[in-house]
Order: sequence, then structure tokens, then C-alpha cells
Amino acid sequence: AAEIISPLKKVLRRATPEDDAHKKENDAKEKEAFRVCEDMIIRHGLEMKLVEVECTFDNSKLLFYFTSESRVDFRDLVKDLASVFRTRIELRQIGIRDEAKMIGGLGICGRPVCCHTFLEDFGQVSIKMAKEQNLSLNTAKISGTCGRLMCCLRYEHDTYEEEIRKTPKVDSLVRTDDGDGVVVETVPLQGIVKVQLSQNPDAAPKAYNRDDVKLIGYVKKEAKPQPKQQ
Repeated sequence: AAEIISPLKKVLRRATPEDDAHKKENDAKEKEAFRVCEDMIIRHGLEMKLVEVECTFDNSKLLFYFTSESRVDFRDLVKDLASVFRTRIELRQIGIRDEAKMIGGLGICGRPVCCHTFLEDFGQVSIKMAKEQNLSLNTAKISGTCGRLMCCLRYEHDTYEEEIRKTPKVDSLVRTDDGDGVVVETVPLQGIVKVQLSQNPDAAPKAYNRDDVKLIGYVKKEAKPQPKQQ
């Protein structure tokens, strides 16, 4: 469930028909401001991408959200926008994850992206989370519409870490009812380990519940020879 961020803003009253009409006027103003600002960005030759325009309900301010790979001197742009709209102008540079949150889109799961629907806090996501979940490390498959690692990689991260701690690692020596063997594959969420039995090394690995095997050691890996010093 999404976390409720406190403190919650005060509800003044239910929206009236007049409020609804005013909101529609603001929506139209935002679209016009977006078009005007894009034209001005081209005219000024600025390396920036306009993402969204927000008009405060009381029309006291227009906020322009944009992305850019570098710092942008937009002082002249602000002056031109202020002369056209006769209100306070504010430009805010945002990151590519914030851009995806504003624009929205569909994830590879086929559902609307989490950040646009319910996710308030992006949180930290690392490639280690994908490794622990045994996912493909192909960045195209584990990246969201923003080009960064998908936020959903961290949803089950704590569960995976807990289950991995309970499960014998690959290359562990274990004792089973069928004899001793080496763990060659694990499925932590199902509590399954696949064991290559020592007494039958040519047979396919056999699956066991992790509670039915006993850890007795680890396979000793041969040390790689060190290069000779010249």
C-alpha cells in the first residue's frame, strides 16, 4: 500500500461549479503557456526540454518544469514569459524520473507506471536488487520509461534478502536423505535448492526443500595463479 505522507493538507471545502469552471480555464491557460514557452525556448536557443506547466488555482503563479543535461541560463526567458502572462513566473529543473512521474506511461508489465499513479517516494534502487532476484541484467529489461532501474525492483527486496539468508548458497555442500551433494541452483522464494549428488554426478540435479537439507561445508575453489612479476 502507498504510504501516506504527513502532515496532510487541509481541505477547505467541496469544489463548486464555479471552481470547476475556473479549473477548466486554468487548464486552457496551461496549454497556451506550454505552447508559448516552447516557442520561446527555440527562439532563445536554450538546451532544455519543457515537460509540464502548472498554473496555481489563484492564478498568482505559473510554474514551468523542464529537463536539461546542463545548467541553463533562463533569465531572459523568464522576463519574456512574465511580459506575456503578467504573473509570477517560476522555472524548475527536474530529473528524468520526475519527468516520467509527470508524463506517465506504461511499464513493461502493461500497467501505468507506479510513479504516476501512487508512488510518492522514488527510493534507492540498485543493480544488486536485480541480481538477488535472479533477473536478467539486460538494462533494457529492468529499466523503466525514464531509463533508470525500475522502482518495483525494491518492492520485494526485503523479502528476497530474508529468504536468501535462509537458503544455502550455490556451491554449498549439503547432506540430503539421498546422500551428500553440492547446491547448483536456488529458488529462495519457494525455499527450493537443486543439488548435484556426489554419488551420481552424471544425473540431473535433484530439487529439495531447503528445510530438508543440512549445510556441511562449502566447495573449495582453486586459487587463480598470480601473474609473475617482471
